[in-house]
Amino acid sequence: MMSQKMKAYQTKQSIQRELQDVRRKDIQQLCAQLNVLLVDKMNNRVEGAYINQKKLQSHSRQLQFNAANLQKQSEQWLKLLDNFNQALKEIGDVSNWAKSLENEMTKISHTLAYAYKGEVESKQNDSPILE
Repeated sequence: MMSQKMKAYQTKQSIQRELQDVRRKDIQQLCAQLNVLLVDKMNNRVEGAYINQKKLQSHSRQLQFNAANLQKQSEQWLKLLDNFNQALKEIGDVSNWAKSLENEMTKISHTLAYAYKGEVESKQNDSPILE
C-alpha cells in the first residue's frame, strides 16, 4: 500500500513536472513573442522618429534658404527705396530751383516792363506839343 501511494505520488509529481515544463516552455515562447512584438513596436517608433527627424532637417534647410532669400530681397528693396528717395529729393531740388528761376525771371520781366513804361512816358513828355 505504501508503495502504491509512493508510486501514485511519484506519478503525480512527474505529471506536474511535465505540466510545469510545458507551461514554462509556453511562457518562454509567449515571452519571446512579446519581446519580438515590443522590439518591433519600438523599432517602428524609432523609425518614425528618424523619418520625422529627416523631414524636420529638410524643412529646416528649406526655411534657412527661404530666410536668406528674403533677407537678400529685403536688402534689394531697401536699396531701391533709398534710390527712389534720393530721386525724389533731387526732383524736389530741381522743382525748388525752377520755382526760384521762375520768380527771378518774373521780377526781371516786371522790371523791364516798368523800365520800358518809364521810357515811353519820358519820350512822350519830351516831345513838343503841337497846338
